[in-house]
Amino acid sequence: MSHEELEMCIEMYGKCIYSFCCRLTGSRQEADDLYQDTFLKMVELRSRLDVTENPKSYLLSVAVNLWRNGRRKYVRRMKVTGPVISVEDTVLEVSSQEQTLEEQMISGEEKKLVQKSVSRLPEKYRLPILLFYMEELKISEISLILKIPEGTIKSRLFKAKKMLKKELEVVLNEKRH
Repeated sequence: MSHEELEMCIEMYGKCIYSFCCRLTGSRQEADDLYQDTFLKMVELRSRLDVTENPKSYLLSVAVNLWRNGRRKYVRRMKVTGPVISVEDTVLEVSSQEQTLEEQMISGEEKKLVQKSVSRLPEKYRLPILLFYMEELKISEISLILKIPEGTIKSRLFKAKKMLKKELEVVLNEKRH
C-alpha cells in the first residue's frame, strides 16, 4: 500500500471509522485514541495490505481488536488497582435541517434512547449490532471481523434486537406514566 493509497483510505473511511470508534467506546477521548491507533496499525502493516480488498472492513476489524485488547488490559489493571472515576464525553449527533425543532428534539431523544440501550448490551451482542446497523456490513463481513460463524452473528443479532425491543418498551412505558 502506497502513501497515496493510505491517504485515500483515511479520506474515504476516516469519518466512518471515527464514528464507529465513538459508538464502540462511548467516549470521545477513548474514540480519539482508538481511531489514531487503528490508522497507526494500518501504517505499520501497510506493506502487507491490498487496497483492492475491503479496506473498510479491515479497518473495522483492527478497531474492534484494538478495543478488545484495551478492555482486557483495563480489566487486568482494575483487578490490581481498583476503579478509577473518569468523566466521559457525549457523542453528539448532527440533526437534519429539514425537520422542525420539535421533530429534531423527539428524534434526538429517540436516538439517545436507542444509543443508550445499545451501549448497555453485552459486548457479544453490541458489536454485531453496531457493525450491521451502523456500518451496514454484511453478515459475512461481520463474521470475518469478529472471527465467529455467520450463524452465530445471525443469532446474536436476533437476540440483541429482542433485548433492545424489551428494554425500549420498558423505558417508553415508564415515560408515559
